[in-house]
Amino acid sequence: MDAADLRIFEAVARLGGMNRAAGELHTVQSNVTHRIRLLEDELGSPLFRRNSRGVTLTAAGERLMPYAVRVGQLLSEARRAVDDTGTPQGKLAIGSLESTLALRLSPALASYAKAFPDVDLTIETGTSAELVDAVLARKLDGAFVCGPVEHAALAGETVFQEDLALVTPPALRRLGDLTASNGVKIVVLRAGCSYRQRLEEILARRGIVGLRRLEFGTLDAIIGCVAAGIGVTLLPRNLVEAPRRAGKVRIHALSSAESRVDTVFIHRRDAMASSALTAFVAHTEQTSRAGGRRGRGLKTS
Repeated sequence: MDAADLRIFEAVARLGGMNRAAGELHTVQSNVTHRIRLLEDELGSPLFRRNSRGVTLTAAGERLMPYAVRVGQLLSEARRAVDDTGTPQGKLAIGSLESTLALRLSPALASYAKAFPDVDLTIETGTSAELVDAVLARKLDGAFVCGPVEHAALAGETVFQEDLALVTPPALRRLGDLTASNGVKIVVLRAGCSYRQRLEEILARRGIVGLRRLEFGTLDAIIGCVAAGIGVTLLPRNLVEAPRRAGKVRIHALSSAESRVDTVFIHRRDAMASSALTAFVAHTEQTSRAGGRRGRGLKTS
């Protein structure tokens, strides 16, 4: 069994068929089938169940799959390490909370792209839970998420500190008027949003429970829904100052313990910190300090 065998095995398992794997690997189906049979003979166990629609993994195949994926990732990372000459270049995938992207990252991203034109930078937004999973799966080189994050495979440093605000329709002057009976709902991002859990805890401490939820995919939709009188939400205060000044929403004060939240940049401890990632981390830190934003710095080792 070698890396080539595992690459073929992983492709067949992921694509669910010998022919589909052959197409991706630019070979013929008979070669893929032969290599899989040799691998099964070597391991002394069938790895796939054949059926009319393709193949599915056996129990032994399920146990082998994580190792095949890991070997493929290590080989890809080894290639990147060899190609990394110290000059930021190549692909760099970064994840971010939508609120962090809107409030904090735009200046840094623009200046980074200008300073390092050979880096193919992509940004993916999502909830904290989604972004943590993507970093763990090595789909992202790093991500800005809501802290704290405690995972043995991840390293993280606080980059920003946000002041959250409880946001309601303008007509709702007292939180005591917020009850399930008046039809007001919690307006949040989809499951996995860290602000969502915090909002429910804040309301529960005030005896406000039983509110139904509405889930949206964008911040604009959430703010618009609150402005329309449909619900309440929890967002960084700076993000809702403009609609507050326009009289579209009302902000309710929270204690510092309830409002303060850290934004943490996370990355895998065992992953190579490419020149592109190292430069991005340093550039974001520099831009944050220049803008007077509070942060404790980022580390990639």
